[in-house]
Amino acid sequence: MTHKITAIIFDLGNVLIGWDVYRLYDRLLPDRAAVDRFLEQTRFMEWNAKQDAGRPFREGVADLSSQFPHYAELIQAYDTQWKESLTPPYEESVQIVRDLKQAGYSLYLLSNFSAEKFELVKNQFDFFNQFDDMIISGEHKTVKPEPAIFKLALNRIGRVAEECVFIDDSLPNIETARAMGFHAIHFSSPTQLKAELANLAIKGI
Repeated sequence: MTHKITAIIFDLGNVLIGWDVYRLYDRLLPDRAAVDRFLEQTRFMEWNAKQDAGRPFREGVADLSSQFPHYAELIQAYDTQWKESLTPPYEESVQIVRDLKQAGYSLYLLSNFSAEKFELVKNQFDFFNQFDDMIISGEHKTVKPEPAIFKLALNRIGRVAEECVFIDDSLPNIETARAMGFHAIHFSSPTQLKAELANLAIKGI
């Protein structure tokens, strides 16, 4: 059975806006080597993923600070100055979102994101109003690439995977989506995204 594509699901970070902790820590530490050392020693990315999976920042900061008291101020800074890690929206990507909406597709956001940090930005970017629904990992205590969050998204939007295009910059997320039957696009640039959408006969772009 052939399914018509009716829904397009976007990741947020590094697809529609940039997320880069170096934007914050390059300012707080003397050089890039010091930033790398801090991130590696604290296993920062692994720690941050737990906030994306629903752990409150307050708990996460307290836990990591107890392990690395000499870094406590830097760890706290990521909580209090978190917005500095974001870039402005990627305007070409945002325009693709607007064009797809205009063409009549249902649009959704599926993002690994702290629930409390998403609250800080959900009213900041007007492109969020293009989405019919937004599934934020921190609200559901499960993250990509776990199949559970993809199943949750499908149940919430009332579609099967074969009806959906999924767009993400993370290859593990793409691999899970493909295994589940999504039409998946591994995002690298707006130009590449437009070409791959065209290959899927998506109209409007």
